[in-house]
Amino acid sequence: MTAVDTAVEGEARTRDGVVLSYTHTPGPAGAPRIALVHSLALDRSLWSRVTPLLAGRAETVVYDCRGHGRSGRPAGPYTTAQFADDLADLLDHLGWRDTVVAGCSMGGCVAQDFAARHRGRTRGALFVDTTAWYGPTAPDDWAGRAAKAREEGLASLIPFQLTRWFGDAFRAAEPDLMDHLTGVFTANTLAAYEATCTMLGAADLRGTAPRIPHPAAVLVGEDDSATPPAMARELAALIGEEPAVVVPGTRHLTPLENPGVVADALARIAGLGAGTPTGAGEAS
Repeated sequence: MTAVDTAVEGEARTRDGVVLSYTHTPGPAGAPRIALVHSLALDRSLWSRVTPLLAGRAETVVYDCRGHGRSGRPAGPYTTAQFADDLADLLDHLGWRDTVVAGCSMGGCVAQDFAARHRGRTRGALFVDTTAWYGPTAPDDWAGRAAKAREEGLASLIPFQLTRWFGDAFRAAEPDLMDHLTGVFTANTLAAYEATCTMLGAADLRGTAPRIPHPAAVLVGEDDSATPPAMARELAALIGEEPAVVVPGTRHLTPLENPGVVADALARIAGLGAGTPTGAGEAS
């Protein structure tokens, strides 16, 4: 039986009673622990191509954030601090004292807040296709996206989302994945989606980014228009450890479009001895 075979699903309860659904994959005795946080309106399956690359070397947990997937969907408002504390509660449930934390897009904002709020529990951090701040127009931008979902339905956003998430060739080569992600996205409730959009519109993590403990790294797709390389560079500069790594030929969901780069970065941060493959990305 492999480490992947022993993955188990469970439920944890947050301090305010929300049920979080998760998948835990054990690792060898003493292996580093890694917690992975997904992006807006998706679920833990965002990491489905990364965790097998860490199997047998690390212990991992992936979970559905509140308002997402099979976790509870309480009424808002939501905050990144609340989501960060949810992760701390999940770690308590698992008996993990600390973890390497990684997040993509929305999950990257959550991971930033977790690393700053729970410094003593953070052994390292990886921020993928994300930002510390979406900019001065963010509240209106995110409100507009929520309004479109409310007025026209979540399915109306799918063409925009798929082209924002992935390059043309990747979408054409992965029809089953596109169908899966479409199903996950449209299964969201409007109330939870709106509350999460409002959370991201209000998020400004620039002030706490310098408190994020090292090692920490930032990855971004070269063609990411949602959180472009300029945002990644700004986040990396605030953290103050190493430049952002730009991943060629990748858009906004690098864990699915280029999982090897993500797994190698996590392995390096967790002390497993691997780094970004030659040619997979460049610091900038």
